[in-house]
Amino acid sequence: MHGSRGAALRRARSAALIGLAVAVSAGCSGGDGGAGGRNGAAEQTARPPGTHSWTSRPCALLAGAAPAEGFTLGSTTDSAPSDAREDIGENGARPLYRQTGCLADLKAPDGTFWKLSTTASVYEDAEPARHAYRVKEDLDRAHGRGPEKVHDAAYAIPADDQGRPGRTLLLWNGDLVLTVSAYAPHGSTEHDVRKELERIVGDAARRTEDGLRDHDASSSAP
Repeated sequence: MHGSRGAALRRARSAALIGLAVAVSAGCSGGDGGAGGRNGAAEQTARPPGTHSWTSRPCALLAGAAPAEGFTLGSTTDSAPSDAREDIGENGARPLYRQTGCLADLKAPDGTFWKLSTTASVYEDAEPARHAYRVKEDLDRAHGRGPEKVHDAAYAIPADDQGRPGRTLLLWNGDLVLTVSAYAPHGSTEHDVRKELERIVGDAARRTEDGLRDHDASSSAP
């Protein structure tokens, strides 16, 4: 995870940053997308691709702040196997990555319960992470899930959990591939809950990426 990391990160820098910036543009700070609008939120959170570290407590990254205005974080379950996994990369390469994730209940202002999940895959280098992200994007497109591009390296798709409307955000940043999904209660309509879903997945993506980021390692990047 060392020798080629610098070169891989330099190649990744052409992505300038990802769409976790644009993903939170729906107003994860609790705003209504008004004055600053989508571009304002994106500019405030944009950062160059960086290196990230695995954690055994991914749910702790979501604690301490409301996932959206009026929502509270309820019970959480960490999923963080310590063993590295082998991916099928390009040209027969088998890069290693470690995965960590969180499943959480959210309570809305009206007392209904929503669901949130995060899955973060931290690769040995940025290039294998980029390849894994592109493969996922191609698969979603091939299966007609109509990826909604929010940036060159982030997209969103509608999701469903046994009739519960949801939204999934997938993004790539340096050596990280992050997937965040949120689901509204049964009986909700996608149209009515879209804004809240965007805010929840955007906030969870921002806080998870920030919590996993090795700030010392990435601070020297221009």
